[in-house]
Amino acid sequence: MYVSRTHDEYFYRRDYYMAVPKIFESEYRFCEILWENEPVNSTKLVKLSAEKLGWTKGTTYTVIRRLSERGVLKNEDTIVTSVVSRDEAQRAEIDGLVERTFGGSLPQFIAAFTKGRKLTDEEIASVRKLIDGSGERKE
Repeated sequence: MYVSRTHDEYFYRRDYYMAVPKIFESEYRFCEILWENEPVNSTKLVKLSAEKLGWTKGTTYTVIRRLSERGVLKNEDTIVTSVVSRDEAQRAEIDGLVERTFGGSLPQFIAAFTKGRKLTDEEIASVRKLIDGSGERKE
């Protein structure tokens, strides 16, 4: 069962036994670049951020510092790597959304997400497979 709580800038997940730092939208776009290129030299990361985000060198280094302080990434000897994976960041964000918006109710979230959409037979089969497989998870 997923249970998330926000506290300051962290999402807490009972099934992870760890806190996933909150990653804001612009930071997430930066992390996408990092995840695609890591490990990456900070100078190259500045160049990629300028190309893909239009950021200055100062902005990039500020974001690297902030994300490093929050435990999202690490910068050792100018080599930047992630501490939080893309999958962990996505799961924490979705868990936070479900908790804040739907009181933690996954069925309410799915109902709202699918309302007004016509799911294909393949999508329905995929969702059923996910639900059937979830019963095998250890709590």
